[in-house]
Amino acid sequence: MKIRNLVFTASFLIGGIMAAQNVLNNDSIVKMVKSGLGDGVIVSMVQSQPGNYTVTPEAMVALKKQGVSDAVLSAMALKGSAPAAAPTATPVADPMTSKYEDMDTGVYYKVKEDWIEIPSETVNWKTGGVLKSIASNGIVKGDVNGHINGGASKTAVNTPLEFIIKAPDNSEATDFQLVHLHAKSDAREFRTMTGGVFHASGGATRDAIQFEQKKLAKHVYSVVLPPNLAPGEYAFLSPGLSNSTAAGSTGKAFTFRFVE
Repeated sequence: MKIRNLVFTASFLIGGIMAAQNVLNNDSIVKMVKSGLGDGVIVSMVQSQPGNYTVTPEAMVALKKQGVSDAVLSAMALKGSAPAAAPTATPVADPMTSKYEDMDTGVYYKVKEDWIEIPSETVNWKTGGVLKSIASNGIVKGDVNGHINGGASKTAVNTPLEFIIKAPDNSEATDFQLVHLHAKSDAREFRTMTGGVFHASGGATRDAIQFEQKKLAKHVYSVVLPPNLAPGEYAFLSPGLSNSTAAGSTGKAFTFRFVE
């Protein structure tokens, strides 16, 4: 009978405390001690119930002065020092990819530590009016010129020549084509044939210029130009442009003027 009354009293007191607050704290422990609950009951509560305890040396001394036993203090210290749940890991962005992710598709050149976008210009195709014999399976095709209005590009660059290309999806830097432009008073032109850019007659000037690429991040490539590139007007043709040479059609080119 005595045990039953003790259990009932403990349940009543604990229920009253828990009703007032769902999470045990230092004050809750003091209330249970002052109410006469034994150490076994209080330790069980500390171990099984949510708790938010202050277990600094000062707080523990204050609890000891209010009659809290060493067994209860030990249980509180263990609960208060339990390791926090490990935070959910968040994906870490690739620093190289994030560095370029805000760039639009296009061509950029380096000025000090900044990458500056090269504005695009419109390429118009026009036939030269003369049939050329191309040494390719004996096929005869027409001469077509790429024509860009204006005698010079607004983008002037000098050495060191550092470019990067951000290519569209499903393409890479070498899908762009670098060409030498022949400057006139009011326009710049390069010579092509149906199906691609070809070299100027005589071999003295090459309109198509080979370059190397190095992948920096997804869709982003650094461009290495030939070391003997001569000063003049140049353009990176957007992917597929050199294959769209029907007279009257247009395309996009990223032009620059190399001034050493």
